[in-house]
Amino acid sequence: MAGPIQNTYSRSPAPSTKSYDSSSVSSAASPRPQGVYEGGLMGASPRPLSGPHPQHMNMQTGLPMGHSSFQNPYGSATTSPGPPGMDSMASTGSSSGTPGATGGQMSAANMQAQKRAYRQRRKDPSCDACRERKVKCDATETTSCSECSSRNVKCQFTKETNRRMSSIKQVQDLEKQIAQVKRENSHLRSMLSMREGQMDVDTEGPQQIALQLPEIGSHPKRRQRPPPPQDLSRVRSNIRNFGRGIFKPPAPYRQIGSQAHFNPPRPDLPPKHLADHLLSSYYASVHIIIPILHWPTFEQEYEAVYKAGSLHGVPPVWSSLFFSVLAVGTLFSSEPSVQRPHKGKEYIETSRVLIDTWNDEFVIDHARSAILVSIFLTEMNLKSAAWTWLASAVRISQDIGLHNETGPWPMIEGEMRRRVWWGIYVWDRHMSLELGRPLLIEDADCDVSLPAAIDDHYIHDAGMLVPNGVAPLTNFILPIIHVVRAVSQLIKTLKSPVISPSTLQTFDTHFNACMASFPPSCQISAHEPLDPRMLAPVFHLMNARLILHRHNLTTSCPPEIRSNAIEQCIRASLDSTNLLARAMTASNSSNPSTPPFGPTANSMTCTHIWRCTLFLLFGGHFDAALTCIRASSSIAALRDVNVACGRNLAFFLGVLIEKRRAGGLIGSTGYRGEREMDEELIAYVSGDLQASTENSWVWTGSETGMNIGGVSSGSSGGPKIGATLLGDGREGTTILTDAEARDWGGWERVEYFVGVLAREQGGYAQPVHSNVHSRYGSGSSGGSAGGLAPDRGQERNRGNERMSITNII
Repeated sequence: MAGPIQNTYSRSPAPSTKSYDSSSVSSAASPRPQGVYEGGLMGASPRPLSGPHPQHMNMQTGLPMGHSSFQNPYGSATTSPGPPGMDSMASTGSSSGTPGATGGQMSAANMQAQKRAYRQRRKDPSCDACRERKVKCDATETTSCSECSSRNVKCQFTKETNRRMSSIKQVQDLEKQIAQVKRENSHLRSMLSMREGQMDVDTEGPQQIALQLPEIGSHPKRRQRPPPPQDLSRVRSNIRNFGRGIFKPPAPYRQIGSQAHFNPPRPDLPPKHLADHLLSSYYASVHIIIPILHWPTFEQEYEAVYKAGSLHGVPPVWSSLFFSVLAVGTLFSSEPSVQRPHKGKEYIETSRVLIDTWNDEFVIDHARSAILVSIFLTEMNLKSAAWTWLASAVRISQDIGLHNETGPWPMIEGEMRRRVWWGIYVWDRHMSLELGRPLLIEDADCDVSLPAAIDDHYIHDAGMLVPNGVAPLTNFILPIIHVVRAVSQLIKTLKSPVISPSTLQTFDTHFNACMASFPPSCQISAHEPLDPRMLAPVFHLMNARLILHRHNLTTSCPPEIRSNAIEQCIRASLDSTNLLARAMTASNSSNPSTPPFGPTANSMTCTHIWRCTLFLLFGGHFDAALTCIRASSSIAALRDVNVACGRNLAFFLGVLIEKRRAGGLIGSTGYRGEREMDEELIAYVSGDLQASTENSWVWTGSETGMNIGGVSSGSSGGPKIGATLLGDGREGTTILTDAEARDWGGWERVEYFVGVLAREQGGYAQPVHSNVHSRYGSGSSGGSAGGLAPDRGQERNRGNERMSITNII
């Protein structure tokens, strides 16, 4: 609460204008707590505030909050926790209602009389038994009296007339009362927050979520190791020998066994010019984000293999790593002659064949290969398969001890162990946030220093040497780590029904600090064209920000919270569109060193653009929405998920057009004027929030498992067996069929629907910007299949335009 809660004791028939400071009689035996309860717990009555007392209504009882149960912790029949004489002093202070010139202070004579009464009382009164027998009691704070001990009875002080209370009991009583007040206060805060459209999770109750966001650039807290003993080389040798078959030594001190039993046929090498291009494509797309390879070393090994002309004699795990690099490189290649994704699938299958599934001796290349397979499958929109391979990469890296800072290692090996671990950590955070899945890596298990702020080209076993005048770091691993280290706290926060404004502010402040760690060209305030390859790293941040605010769209939130969530998501979408427009400008420039935008976009870029487009269309920001749509159009079918995003947007636009023609405000900048939220549209605009088991709301009470797509048991003919059990169900129900990927009309149709939505009037549409007019005015040649054709400059009959969603899509 904002301040002390005012109350009046029940023993006073009316609130007194006098105040009483309990500190005048507080002693060491009764410590006075500090804070907002000062005077309300220790004194006879709380110190009134100046000015009128606003009364807040209790939402459960309908009474003013001054009448709630915890306001009067001491009733007339309860014992006051203060020293002897407090009751009489409280009564005097609350009943003597004659205001004095000093604003309600006790008279000096009355105060002196109370103090004398207090001094004249016995300091050591008798226990209950001695008081009844009227004998002298010699009990102390810690021991029973001799009379009770000799008579074998309990020595206690419980009589109502007995004012003796030990300091320990006083403190215990006060602690119980304070705890009760805190619980009541927490409950009232939550009710008040709900009334004001907020739910503050940062209260003193058990629902408190303590955010522990790491400082930018800080290293994980290092764990203490046992001190090194004296020379135990003989012990170590015996443990390695006689512990074999029972347990393995820790990873850094383990001897890697031979894999001679696994010797698969080696595939032929791809043509050198193709391999060179794919390695260059990989370096420009993945390596600048998660540099898990020491590139100079990998290039030397690569050149040696091609010089030998075959992979014979090369360890199978290196061959597997090599083909996984080629597979990922095909996905980001800008060369039209590269057969995507067919060639990539061939390479990834070759990589899989070269891995021994019975292997029990892992090396770092196993972890590298597994994480690259996960990346490839993610870009192929096979998310569950990618999730499984990520788990393999995490477990392999933990098996070989990458999650612990050990050593000493040679300079290159030690640094690459850190980079492989942090690369897997980044991908774990990315996939957990994208898919709404639990984290595989706990921050508490991460005992590794951050990677060095230097490119791998300057890391040598002799040291880290950077030439003068050269930028030491050109990859984005460190800025991305700063962002994703907050993901674990973000995922915990997303489990709350409502995220409070203070928590949102904390995350936004942290994200602003993370943004400052990116290069100046990546800042929102920058204006120069942005290299398209820099968009994917910074979208890690923009995506996390959007997912944070989108959470408060859930039906658990009050309407004001949901409205604010929409505003914040639109704002985040506009900032992302700013970056996107600058990247599109750079890719369309004549600079030969700038690659085209489409091949540089990864799967996360596609889904983030889609999320932004949903919110921009919902709020009527047509220019920004068209920027996103044209960016997605340039990606086209390079990413499978991008096609699915386009199909979803075509459907969403159809719904918006229908709602607008029905007289609604949604789909225009006047959407704030809607008196009630359209729950159907809120569900659509929330996008893949409905993929979360914990936070989705549209699936509650719906069919599950075998009932999906089958005939319900209540229909005629009795229950039917699902198609899945019969084996004739459609394969990959979460993946678009060829017909679905082809029949939604393409990105030109999506652009055209934006023009239709922008031209809708009905008294609510805002003026359409000039670029929308020029795009959809006379002479436009957008797609015309499916019932709507582009406007050829002639105003059609208004009634003919009122078509259903079925005719639009």
